[in-house]
Amino acid sequence: MASARITLTVPGGPEGDREVGLSSPDRVLWPELGITKRELAEYLIAVSEAFLAANGNRPVSLERFPEGVDGERFYSKNPPKGAPDFVETVTVTYNSGRRHPQIFLTEPAAVVWAAQMNTVVFHPWASLATQPDNPVELRIDLDPQPGTDFADAAAVAPALRDVLSEAGLEAWIKTSGNRGLHVFCPIEPTHEFLDVRHAVIAASRELERRMPDRVTTNWWKEERGERIFLDFNQANRDRTMAGAYSPRALPTATVSAPLGWDELADADPASFTVRSMPARLAEVGDPWAGFLDNPGRIDTLLEWWQRDLADGLGELPFPPEFPKMPGEPPRVQPSRAKQKDDAG
Repeated sequence: MASARITLTVPGGPEGDREVGLSSPDRVLWPELGITKRELAEYLIAVSEAFLAANGNRPVSLERFPEGVDGERFYSKNPPKGAPDFVETVTVTYNSGRRHPQIFLTEPAAVVWAAQMNTVVFHPWASLATQPDNPVELRIDLDPQPGTDFADAAAVAPALRDVLSEAGLEAWIKTSGNRGLHVFCPIEPTHEFLDVRHAVIAASRELERRMPDRVTTNWWKEERGERIFLDFNQANRDRTMAGAYSPRALPTATVSAPLGWDELADADPASFTVRSMPARLAEVGDPWAGFLDNPGRIDTLLEWWQRDLADGLGELPFPPEFPKMPGEPPRVQPSRAKQKDDAG
């Protein structure tokens, strides 16, 4: 039987400590390690300052697991009935054109409330609640394909950093919490999501030209080979990845861990977990402290995008749930398109 409800005292709010109720605190969320709902909440309290610096004040989708990470999951974007008044909302526009309120988190108590709602993974937008249509982050997901692993992603990430530096951007890095890496650049919120997507494509194509045997921008899996996929579609509106310090719904309870670039070569993503991260923060601090202090501009990357357009490199495919976009190539797997051509 699930344990009774408890109350946690959560410090760090604008009005001082808050009391947040936690039902079923002994429910096991990570069965292999015995990590409970209470331990998750305590983790989020311990890392709340760094967590909110990276994920706070952004529209966020909550990936919830009522029966633990081995059970069913669902996503919450809209505020549920009965949410406390310190859980704030902002109206955002989705790709369909529909507008709806979405949660954003501003203080530790709101993050603990999300844990009470069985949230394990936090998926923040790249924009702030004050200007949700214009990202403050350029994001590139380095996604290892079959035959490659984290070490392969770590080997190409410094070259991506160099490309971004040439475009006037400062790159920051974190583990995905699984096999990949996420490279983020703080940017001025002067452009909407589609422009930022084009900037990501331009940077990714430049890296692909320099390392064609090691990275790819091919959207279709059958064309990627044993290379790191530069997932440009994570830059789209309402497409998100696990935020910094967010736990992952994996048996080992890993988290998405910000790194210093000097740590990358020796990093072991399996070592950053719900249980180990508070001690790491206390020992080395937050490698992403000051992330938004000196945002760059994407003007140079957009010049590269225009250069590539002039050279015949056009738009790339969008995710299947998106409406058909201007200039987008057919959303047909290449092998199927060939079969159709051969049959015709």
